[in-house]
Amino acid sequence: MKRKLVSFFQSEPAAGIVLMLAAALGLAAANSDAAGYYFGALGSYVAGLSVLHWVNDGLMAVFFLYVGLEVKRELLRGELDTNSKRFLPAIAALAGLAAPAGIYLLFNGSDAAAAQGWAIPAATDIAFALGVLALLGSRVPVSLKIFLTALAIMDDLAAIVIIALFYTEQLAVNYLLLAAAVLAVLFVLNKKGVTKTLPYLLLGLLLWFFFLKSGIHATLAGVLLAFTVPLRINEDTIDEPPLLVWEHALTYWVSFLIVPVFGFANAGVSFADFSTETLFSPVVLGIALGLFAGKQFGIFGIVWLLTKLRLAKLPEGATWLQLYGVALLCGIGFTMSLFISLLAFNSPALQDFSKVGVFMGSLLSGILGYAVLRLAPAKQR
Repeated sequence: MKRKLVSFFQSEPAAGIVLMLAAALGLAAANSDAAGYYFGALGSYVAGLSVLHWVNDGLMAVFFLYVGLEVKRELLRGELDTNSKRFLPAIAALAGLAAPAGIYLLFNGSDAAAAQGWAIPAATDIAFALGVLALLGSRVPVSLKIFLTALAIMDDLAAIVIIALFYTEQLAVNYLLLAAAVLAVLFVLNKKGVTKTLPYLLLGLLLWFFFLKSGIHATLAGVLLAFTVPLRINEDTIDEPPLLVWEHALTYWVSFLIVPVFGFANAGVSFADFSTETLFSPVVLGIALGLFAGKQFGIFGIVWLLTKLRLAKLPEGATWLQLYGVALLCGIGFTMSLFISLLAFNSPALQDFSKVGVFMGSLLSGILGYAVLRLAPAKQR
């Protein structure tokens, strides 16, 4: 039994499966006799912040730290370490952002409050998407797995920029200046080759606090801290770069605790007043169709266009049908989409509508993407 559990948690689909179960539990709790306890616990206050606030601003800062570490590593040493490697996934990611946002605004552009959610269907959930690919094993060529990973990383980077530019509240300049000073010290530590963990952790906590007070979303402190953690080292004094140490140390905590807790806390939508009209509300349709139709149209369309113009090549060993299946999987937008919806909407009703839209779009994208890749014939050699 123990061996099976260890084997499961070491498998590629595990993170996506655990997240899905956590979200299902949150949804079930919100629609059961325990709903009062569920919402009451999330709304209770600890050290001046609600539990939900601690999850979304505290735990998710660690998630963004992990994402930032991953992005930096890929840009400097990984699948995105040259401009030629970055080109196709970067353009595909941008098209996969623009098309869903455009579809969402077609439904909600005339409503100022609802229009704030334009970025919700623009994000891909890398854990879910790669988890589905892992279920397919060797049916999907390695080149497509690399393409999806690179695209999702670019997608995460774009989502971070969007949050910073478009979902920032009124700024408190004094705290912002303090955050800038701490960030400057962190970069100096990096430049001086300091590899000890404690200074980065203490200054990172201070950076998070100043961001929390500044009006810029506190989770962005995690990303900025990640970019200061050293990846280049003096091999005579240390075996492994701090960035890799941090990334490895955080992998299981993020995959099997932080992201599932976020999913459990934010997936709870009460269907007590649910009606079929809910499914046809502009917010639900905009998000669901943005994820399902916008992602596949944007990503597949731009790759097709670039290859026809001889500006890019189809990933090696992949067929057009397999690429289409991967483009569908990019419509799974759970974690980051739910996170952006919390920033976009102050209205609980709009937040609930957005969650329904994210569930619908992600479910359709995941099921159809899996089916296409499962049935798609391999490229003949």
